[in-house]
Amino acid sequence: MPYNQTFMMIKPIAFRNNHAGPILHMITEAGFRLKAMKITRLTAKQACDFYAVHSDKYFYEELTSFMSSGPIVAAILEKENAVADFRKLIGATDPAKAEEGTIRKLYAESMSHNAVHGSDSDENALIESDFFFSKMERF
Repeated sequence: MPYNQTFMMIKPIAFRNNHAGPILHMITEAGFRLKAMKITRLTAKQACDFYAVHSDKYFYEELTSFMSSGPIVAAILEKENAVADFRKLIGATDPAKAEEGTIRKLYAESMSHNAVHGSDSDENALIESDFFFSKMERF
């Protein structure tokens, strides 16, 4: 049975462009319930730690620099089949290839300046949620 929670982040460019509200509206309209949410800013070290899985990739430095460039919105979302349903809602990483009406198609500027992050597996949803939220911050 799939885990019914996922982790998501509204990235600095979407926050800076005042897209957090419309993105959160799309998420709740799609039936997701907020279980935890905060506005925060990643330090360079936190961004490196969060994206450590990509440390050997060519885009790692640009990604961690971007992710520590401004405020983000971190949230835990709940819905049956949360990870798969959220991945469908956000669309392909490359906004040029994302389906019409998806969050990335509407709000991402490019692959490197994407609007949102969504967990890619139930296991990573747990790891990423634990990175940002204590048990007391979850509802």
